[in-house]
Amino acid sequence: MAETDNTTKDAGQQQKNPFEKVSVSVKHVILVLSGKGGVGKSTVAANLAMALANHGYQTGLLDLDIHGPNIPKMLGIEETKLTSTNGTRIEPVYVVPALGVVSMAFLLPDKSTPVIWRGPMKMQVIKQFLADVNWGDLDYLVVDLPPGTGDEALSIIQLAPNVAGAVIVTTPQEVAILDSTKAVKFVEKMDIKVLGIVENMSGMVCPHCGKEIDLFGQGGGKKAAEDLGVPYLGNIPLDPDMRKAGDEGRPFIVRRPGMSADNPTWEHVDEVMQAVLRSIGETQ
Repeated sequence: MAETDNTTKDAGQQQKNPFEKVSVSVKHVILVLSGKGGVGKSTVAANLAMALANHGYQTGLLDLDIHGPNIPKMLGIEETKLTSTNGTRIEPVYVVPALGVVSMAFLLPDKSTPVIWRGPMKMQVIKQFLADVNWGDLDYLVVDLPPGTGDEALSIIQLAPNVAGAVIVTTPQEVAILDSTKAVKFVEKMDIKVLGIVENMSGMVCPHCGKEIDLFGQGGGKKAAEDLGVPYLGNIPLDPDMRKAGDEGRPFIVRRPGMSADNPTWEHVDEVMQAVLRSIGETQ
């Protein structure tokens, strides 16, 4: 009987730890999250990843908003499906040679299909998106997470190697700041570095008169960063061109013909990317 118990014990010890770090060749994993929805988190994640790629970094973008995957739409690749070269390794969808993307949207039969999963299913697919994808050698893996502090955020922190930290996206309103504060506290409790807070939809330049309008206010994100003792990464104005770019499936950060060389929103997005690199400890 004792022998049976020892055999059972040994077998149990040999079982793989479900929270063991997955082997991915990546120098830095950047988590992008928010305390609530509607703050433009996916827009920030998509443009941050594209900006990194534009600066010569080999970048991956992992869309872990499993129930509402919008990254493919924003990058103009929503009609694409994931492929495998040898039946075991999944190939990312490349927007440009330096930016590969993986999203649940690539696996759905159509755009209106809902994903109705409990936590264990989410964790399994997150593990597959890390371990079974041919990411190559990455400088950065940007992870777009759903709003809040649930299963997806917990799983990626437990499974992903070399997590450099988290970028918290908020808008200036008090209700958004309240929820972003919870996101900061969550990241700190998970013993992950808070790379900083980004204030999105921060003011708007009127396309008609050129004056700045505080549509949702300004400065809330900066004040929250100061109060919480975390870096402030900068602000991104509310720009109709950025909304249009997302709807049309083209990253706003990519300069286009007719776009002003000193477009303030473009400069703000690039400045946020530079601030993220400084917070990680990288130099440009």
